[in-house]
Amino acid sequence: MSKTADQPATSTQCIWAGEESSLLQGATQVPVVHSVGYGYKDVDEWQAVALGKKPGHIYGRNTNPTVHAFEQKVRQLENAEAVTSAATGMGVISSTLFALLSPGQRVVSVKDTYGGTNVLFTEFLPKFKIDVTLCETTDHQQIESEVARGCDVLYLESPTNPTTKVVDIARLAAAGKKAGATVIVDNTFATPVNQQPLHLGADLVLHSATKFLGGHADALGGVVCGEKQLIQSVYHYREINGATLDPMAAYLLLRGMKTLSLRIRQQNSNAMAVAQFLENHPAIAQVFYPGLESHSGHQIARQQMHGFGGMLSFMLKRDHFDTVREFVPRLKFAHAAANLGAVETTIGPPATTSHVECTAEERAAMGIPESLIRYSAGIEEIDDLIGDLDQALQPFV
Repeated sequence: MSKTADQPATSTQCIWAGEESSLLQGATQVPVVHSVGYGYKDVDEWQAVALGKKPGHIYGRNTNPTVHAFEQKVRQLENAEAVTSAATGMGVISSTLFALLSPGQRVVSVKDTYGGTNVLFTEFLPKFKIDVTLCETTDHQQIESEVARGCDVLYLESPTNPTTKVVDIARLAAAGKKAGATVIVDNTFATPVNQQPLHLGADLVLHSATKFLGGHADALGGVVCGEKQLIQSVYHYREINGATLDPMAAYLLLRGMKTLSLRIRQQNSNAMAVAQFLENHPAIAQVFYPGLESHSGHQIARQQMHGFGGMLSFMLKRDHFDTVREFVPRLKFAHAAANLGAVETTIGPPATTSHVECTAEERAAMGIPESLIRYSAGIEEIDDLIGDLDQALQPFV
């Protein structure tokens, strides 16, 4: 996102946003505050802070100065009214859903959500008598039809993990608003640099901050932004259930975000080059990346994204899991690890990464082949990444 009349450019916000009020005694970096309690000599002021009538902190499970600085940076990048965080991405997703839903209510979502999210939809929410309908991800008419039948929460993810499917956020958000639903978008793959769902009509946007926001695979966290009243509900649920973001993790995420714009620029470029290389490779059957014209959601992605992201997935022509076992260890410049969005390239099948919680049958029902390989492009020199892929693919030509 470029500079506008009333706000600085995204790259500038990544560095400066949310930090000024947290700097102490001339320091240029936000401190890590490990204090559990916060003392007050004036009981009336203490009570005012405790009741939310005055800014401040009372107890570490509720709020923390370092966590606050991280939250505010994300809030400003998403141009949101309010924000809260949790200890992990799944912590913020589950807190959001359980805060906003009650027995007898209905969620409409897509089949291609992240594996942990899918488990919430198929296993946990039904235990609380919450109705969940999962639609074909790219069938916008089916989603609109189900939303029109009655919907309290419309939950979207775009691009999806790991097949990078794209949904028309503006179109579906309009359908959700018409039905009176709260529209939530998981923006983890895109980041605020590439996509801003709130501008497209969503009520809430959330991230697994563990991934691209932090960018260094060394801190867990989740964050959700949006309308103040909704965020207050999520915050209240999270503070009572205790999935609090650790201040040291918040500091690492905050520090990582200073280079977010630079990293995403390089990861966008590297992922596009890798996708184009793989699409033309004789050993590859199919590549899934929104930046490719062959991608089914390419036109929608062009309309709602500023860049196509650092994530892609692909399938070798030798379509079975033994091929994955043989191929993945051949790569020199890719960690075989259950993570994504880091400065280092990471790779792995959904069976060990995004959808490890699901059975092979459940993955098949979601349209995720066992032979699919997820590739998170890092910031390495692109010639090294392509050369590495080329040598690893030679036995499969």
